[in-house]
Amino acid sequence: MQFWLMKSEPDVYPWSRLVADGRGHWDGVRNHQAARNLRSMQVGDRAFFYHSNIGKEIVGTMEVARTWYPDHTDPTGKWGMVDVVPLAAARTPLSLADIKADPALAGASRASPWARSPPRSGSISARASAQGPDARRRPTCRVLRRLDPHDLGG
Repeated sequence: MQFWLMKSEPDVYPWSRLVADGRGHWDGVRNHQAARNLRSMQVGDRAFFYHSNIGKEIVGTMEVARTWYPDHTDPTGKWGMVDVVPLAAARTPLSLADIKADPALAGASRASPWARSPPRSGSISARASAQGPDARRRPTCRVLRRLDPHDLGG
């Protein structure tokens, strides 16, 4: 089993929405390194759900429920996505500041650069904004990084 960090803007697709949905497509990834990470994920791998931009904290854990398959938001057919299911909310969210302050976890944030996928005109957030506030939004992965168990002190 591998451990991953998957990031979503909470104003686009928050943890609470994944919990309410019960299962989500991690789509909208348009960064080559992040896409390679998605392809590497296996059913049963675990991931931390990280709220970016607002809050900047790990708010829950989830499990990969379906391996890479074509991203329905990509008209080129080049990009893919995985499905995830929520496992548990964090009893106390783990902030980026807390991660950086803990010597056992500080290396996890510096171990390798995080892949970043910029917003695109065809992205989930752009489409959802165009459709209005009630549009059903799916997770958009802006940052995706593999965590080695050694990064967590184990």
